[in-house]
Amino acid sequence: MRTPPERTCMGCNVKKGKKELIRIVKDKSGEISIDRTGKMPGRGAYICDNIECLNKLIKSKRLEKVFEMKISDEIYEKLRGVILDK
Repeated sequence: MRTPPERTCMGCNVKKGKKELIRIVKDKSGEISIDRTGKMPGRGAYICDNIECLNKLIKSKRLEKVFEMKISDEIYEKLRGVILDK
């Protein structure tokens, strides 16, 4: 039996199951989006479904470093909406 895939949260650096995390994707054209299915093509980054992790991610600018581009406040607000809508 295979073990379920694990990914590391960009905010707290804790490994969790892929299904427990929110995936953020940068596609080939440089568009950033939130991937609810986990299947969109592109470079993925993961964050816990938790507002503290989002705040750490914003403060450290880690997402900008991983995607090598400036992340707009609009993306962070979309993530905040996804997390608070649980």
